[in-house]
Amino acid sequence: MSDHATTAPAPLPPAAAGPPPPPPGGRPLTATLVRLKLSLLRNGLRQSSGRRAAYIASAVVSLLFAALLVLGLVALRGHPYAPTVTLSLTAALALGWAVMPLFFPSGDETLDPTRLVMLPLRPEPLVRSLLVASLVGLGPFFTLCLLTGSLVALAQGWAAAAVAIPAGVLALLVCVALARAVAAANTRLLTSRKGRDLAVLSGLIIAVGAQVVNFAVQRIGSAGGLSQLDPAVAVLRWIPPVSALSSVAEAGRGQWGQALAQLVVTVAALGLLLLWWRRSLTKLMTAPDGSTLGAAEGPARKNRADRASRLALFSYALAPAGRERERTAAVIERSLRYMWRDPKTKAAWITSLAIGLIVPVFNAVQGSGSVYLACFAAGMLGVQMYNQFGQDTSAFWMVALTISSARDAYVELRARALALLTVTLPYATLVTVLTAALLGAWTELPEALGLSYALLGAMTATGAWASARYAYSIPQEGNKNVAPGQAGLAWISVLGGMVAGAALCLPLLGLQIGLHVSGAHGWLWVMLPAGVGYGVLLAYAGLRVAAPRTAGGLPEILGAVSRG
Repeated sequence: MSDHATTAPAPLPPAAAGPPPPPPGGRPLTATLVRLKLSLLRNGLRQSSGRRAAYIASAVVSLLFAALLVLGLVALRGHPYAPTVTLSLTAALALGWAVMPLFFPSGDETLDPTRLVMLPLRPEPLVRSLLVASLVGLGPFFTLCLLTGSLVALAQGWAAAAVAIPAGVLALLVCVALARAVAAANTRLLTSRKGRDLAVLSGLIIAVGAQVVNFAVQRIGSAGGLSQLDPAVAVLRWIPPVSALSSVAEAGRGQWGQALAQLVVTVAALGLLLLWWRRSLTKLMTAPDGSTLGAAEGPARKNRADRASRLALFSYALAPAGRERERTAAVIERSLRYMWRDPKTKAAWITSLAIGLIVPVFNAVQGSGSVYLACFAAGMLGVQMYNQFGQDTSAFWMVALTISSARDAYVELRARALALLTVTLPYATLVTVLTAALLGAWTELPEALGLSYALLGAMTATGAWASARYAYSIPQEGNKNVAPGQAGLAWISVLGGMVAGAALCLPLLGLQIGLHVSGAHGWLWVMLPAGVGYGVLLAYAGLRVAAPRTAGGLPEILGAVSRG
C-alpha cells in the first residue's frame, strides 16, 4: 500500500436547472441579432455603388409612396367607405407579407435560419429575437405607415383611439410573424433548385397579379363602385391582421363585444404563427437536410424521368420512321426537359402561356375583345422557337459534335420544332376555342384557328432561321436574359422575326379579307384547312432554309451562345 495519502476529488457542482447564464459583458440575443441585421444591410450596400444607388432609390420611392398613401388614408377619415378601403388594403398587405419570402428569398439573409444551426440557441429566445430583428427594414416601416394611416381613418373617438395602439402593434407583429413562419417552413424549398425556379418566376406572378388587380378595379368601377367589396370585407373583418383594424372601427361604434372578440382572434393568430415558426425552427435545427438523403431519391428521380419520357410520346409519334427516329426522339425529350427544368426556359414558357391567355380572355370577359385576339397566344408561344441554341449555353458543343451536314441540322431543328408544337398546338387551340365561347363567336372560330395555325408555322420558320443567324447567350445566373453586348442580336432576332412572321401570313389574311368583301361567307370555313396547310408549308420551308446555315455556322453559333 502506498505511503502517499490520496486526495478525494472535489464534489461536482449541482446541475443547472436552466440554460447557462450569459458570460459577463455578453450582449442579449435580441440586441445581437438586431446588430447583425444592421450589419448585413450595411455590408450589402458596401458591395457596389450600383447596389447602393438601387437601395437608396427604392428607399426614396418607398418613402414617397408611403407618405402619399398615409395622406390619402387620413383624408378618408369619416368617409363611409373608409372601412372598406382600409381593410382591403390591409388584407392585400398581409398577403404580400405571406408570399414575398417565397418569391424573393435572397432579399434578406436572415430569412434563412439554417445559418444559425451550429450556434447554441434555443427556439423560444431565437423566435423572440428574430421577431424583433425583423422589424428593422423598409418593409416593416412601410407596413407601419399603412397601418398608421388606416388606424387614423378608422378611429372615431377616444375609445377607438385607445384601441388603435394595441391593434396596430398586433397587426404589425402578425404580418412579420406570418412572413417569418412561411419562410422557416419553406427554407428547404427556398434553398433548393426549385426555390430558385420560384424566384425566377416571381416577376411573372407579380405581372399576372397586376393584370388581375387591374381587371378587378375595372369591374368595380363599372359595376357599382366599392359597394361590390362589402361581402368580401365582411369576411375579412374576422381574418387577422384585418381583424385588429376592424376592432378599432367597432370600438368607435360602441360595439365593444365584437371589438374584443376581434382582438382576441388576432392575439390567437399571432400565438399560432409563433408556435408554427418555433416548430419549423426546431425541425430545421434537428432534422437532416436533403444532402444526406440523396440515395433515397433515386426511385423518385427515375419516376420523374419516366414521366418526361412519356410526355414526349406525342411528338415522337409525329417523327418519321427510319434511322433518324431515335435522334428525333432524344432531341424532343431533351427540349421538353429544358422547358420543365431550366429556370430561364421555364420562366419564358410560363410567361408566354400566361400572357397569351390573359390578353384575349380578359378582353372577351369585358365584352370588348375579338376572337382574332386569340392569335396573340400563337404569337407569344411562337417566340419560343427563337434562339433555340441559346438555351443550351456552353453545352451546345455536345450538340454541335453530332451535326456534320445540313441533313443533321435539319433533323435537329425539326425535332426542336416538334417539341415546341407539342405544347403550342393544343394550347393555341384551347385559347381560341375559349375566346370564341366567351364571345359567342362560333362562326368566326374556323377563321381564327386558321390564322393561329398559320402564324405558328410562320414563326416556326422565322424562328429556326433566326436561331441559326442571330444566336445569343442566356446567362444562367441573375435576372438577365441576354448576355452583355448581345442585346442588339436579341432585338433583331425576336422583333425582326415577328415582323417577318406576320408578313408571311399576309397571303392567308388576304384570302380571308377577299372572302368577306366578296360576300362568300359560306366559304370562310376554308380558312381552317388553308391555315393548317399554309402553316405546315411555311414551317417546312423555314427549317429547310435554316438547316444549311446552321451546319455552316456552328463555330459562330457556339461562340455566341457560350458567352454567358
